[in-house]
Amino acid sequence: MFKTLTTLIRGHGHDAAQAVADTNAVTILRQQLRDAAQGLESARRSVSVVMAYCEREKKAAARIAQQLDDLEGRAIAALRMDREDLATEAAAAIAQLEAERTTTERAIETYGAEIARLREEVGLAEGRLRTLQRGLQLADATAKSQKLRGTVPQGVLASLKEAEATLDRLQERQAHAEAAAAAVAELSAGTSAEATSARLAAAGCGAPLRPDAAAVLERLRGRVN
Repeated sequence: MFKTLTTLIRGHGHDAAQAVADTNAVTILRQQLRDAAQGLESARRSVSVVMAYCEREKKAAARIAQQLDDLEGRAIAALRMDREDLATEAAAAIAQLEAERTTTERAIETYGAEIARLREEVGLAEGRLRTLQRGLQLADATAKSQKLRGTVPQGVLASLKEAEATLDRLQERQAHAEAAAAAVAELSAGTSAEATSARLAAAGCGAPLRPDAAAVLERLRGRVN
């Protein structure tokens, strides 16, 4: 029983910690990216330090090469002058410089390989950091939009829906009233025109609107003949 209670307490603690982490995920991610950016900046400084060491060794190699050229020329001149002692001294110095040159060349190779490796690692890290930063921006925007979704109360939405229904009914009634008024106006205009035409025809102005009995009888006589 004690073990079960301990497990339950640990489970609640884990759930609480996970809930806090989920609630503050954007803040946590932002801080993690700041930490990563600081570490990346340290890595860049490390690359620059190694590059400075490499440049120092290259300058040493150039100095050694210049000294070797100078000593070899002087050693040859000593041999031509039969100054074996000076030639021997020069040869010893040349041997020492050649050893230093070998060490310097190995150091340059080592630094070069290390610089290439560090640059590759920094480049990959920079790409991953940029991807995470874009993801953070998207997550931040999504979190803000999700918060805004709950800012409009349900009562407001219900009122808006009712107002839309009222507006639809009002527009429908107005449209019906306008159509009725137009029909009445058209009917009135037609009735007035017909009445005027009938009065004019009765007064002998123009052809009659309706045939009369005399006209019909005259038409029938014409068919008999």
